[in-house]
Amino acid sequence: MMRRIARAPWELLKRTFGWLVLFEARNKVLLAPSALRLRRFEDAEARRLAADLGDPPAALVATVIPTHRRPEALRAAVRSALAQTVTDQVVIVVDDGAGLPELPPDPRLFAVSLARNTATAGVVRNVGIRLTRSRYVAFLDDDNLWEPDHLEQALATLEAPDGPDAVYTALRRVLPDGTDRDVLSVPFDRRRAAHEAFLDTNAFVARRTRSLHFSRLRRTPEVLPREDWELIRRYARHHEVRHLPRATVRYLVNPESFWTSWDETATPRPGGAGSGCAPPGTGAS
Repeated sequence: MMRRIARAPWELLKRTFGWLVLFEARNKVLLAPSALRLRRFEDAEARRLAADLGDPPAALVATVIPTHRRPEALRAAVRSALAQTVTDQVVIVVDDGAGLPELPPDPRLFAVSLARNTATAGVVRNVGIRLTRSRYVAFLDDDNLWEPDHLEQALATLEAPDGPDAVYTALRRVLPDGTDRDVLSVPFDRRRAAHEAFLDTNAFVARRTRSLHFSRLRRTPEVLPREDWELIRRYARHHEVRHLPRATVRYLVNPESFWTSWDETATPRPGGAGSGCAPPGTGAS
């Protein structure tokens, strides 16, 4: 009984604000020192790599692919990005300090390596965003694939007269043996996103604004929520985000990754049959 009474304020806060919001507030307090260090590193790397690239890659849409020690999966992801029906795009691969494998020759493809491993997916993606110039930015992890019309579907909505600022499509979850598991398709609701994690950047295409940057907190496997949730919910504070129920992402349910069973009716837990891009440098592959 006493335990229930002691927990009552926490349960009230969870119902009022959402457990994901409360966890993120805690993260910002506890992990602030690492975020400051990583922001300085990100700034330095963006300057260094921009000088190496010269003119920043520019197109209607820039696709950012973070990677770390997944050469075969990375090549497949790059091929799916370059095979889009939308050709007015550039693809930038950002390696988190492990070294780049040989990639397909294509004038739209640019690849860079960070000076050291950060093990922080947000920083890796931010460098890719900062090295490009485009109206829109899309994200693809190195163990996932897009259907050929992923960008076409997203841009058709974004470029419409009443189009939103960002869209995310449905995810077709695929098991390691290549068979389909199911489709995750949840309409956007910012309040619901305070209580459930149903957002993933592999399906997210957004207008480039000052809000389009990832958290720089070092999120180890135990740290929830993930940077996908933080970005999209924060972006939606001042921008319209819309869901497209068409499944255009093939999302690997990777037993070696560490996060989320992606059960929209349950609370995600570390150690679930998660997928997506485990933060570079964690050792998941």
